[in-house]
Amino acid sequence: MDPVVSWDAWRAKTARWVTEADADLLVFPEYGAMELACLDGLDAAADLERSLHAVARHGPQAQAHWAALAKDHACAILTPSGPWDAGQARPVNRAWFHGADGTLGYQDKQIMTRFEREVWDVQAGDPLRVFEVGDVRIGVLICYDAEFPVLAESLFRQGVDLLLVPSCTDGLAGYNRVRIGAMSRALEGQCVVVQAPTVGACDWSPAVDENRGAAAIYGPPDLGFPDDGILAVGPLDVPGWVRAEIDPVAIARVRADGQVLNHAHRSEAARRAARLISP
Repeated sequence: MDPVVSWDAWRAKTARWVTEADADLLVFPEYGAMELACLDGLDAAADLERSLHAVARHGPQAQAHWAALAKDHACAILTPSGPWDAGQARPVNRAWFHGADGTLGYQDKQIMTRFEREVWDVQAGDPLRVFEVGDVRIGVLICYDAEFPVLAESLFRQGVDLLLVPSCTDGLAGYNRVRIGAMSRALEGQCVVVQAPTVGACDWSPAVDENRGAAAIYGPPDLGFPDDGILAVGPLDVPGWVRAEIDPVAIARVRADGQVLNHAHRSEAARRAARLISP
């Protein structure tokens, strides 16, 4: 993230990223939209409360630009999430999803971290939803949400094949929590999970001043996928695109004929868990 102080600079940056991606599906990080606070000046960006509302106010104009980029480049874009005025008492953390043929919708974060709920007062938003891009059903779990199997399970019940996990973590422990959660969701759902973290220092913003992580694309360590489940991973703390080809047929195949059948056996596991005997 950069302290962009004009719409022209922000539009040029985002257009450059999309052009360089040259892909069918682009996933940007959680809270990447905090750059928009700089449009109100660096003093506003440096104030936790003012930056929250600045980003929310600039959000609709920014999403119109993202939608145009998706159309112009004939791709689907999960935009950087950020504070959004959803008509509640406080902003939510929302990521918008745009396709080549128009806006597909948005996903709000479900479970707030301690910082979000105790310091920043960002609220949980609308429920999880499923997006369709071609023949692929996609779900979005924003950062901390990926650490809760029950949230992913609700998406698996709706036939989701691909999970997108934009994240924003200020230390290696936080990054690894989300990474382990993302890899676990790929294992139990026998699906592909994309993690897109913010990286680098942003001393102009108290909300996202430190960012650690490495972008990666995970699958189940089983039939047709790498033994470690890692389809692609980028260098730690280095901005840039990480790419992989995702074949929906390979997901269907591992679910039908893998060495293990986690996806098929989820309901059996749930029934047995319900039979827990208390001491």
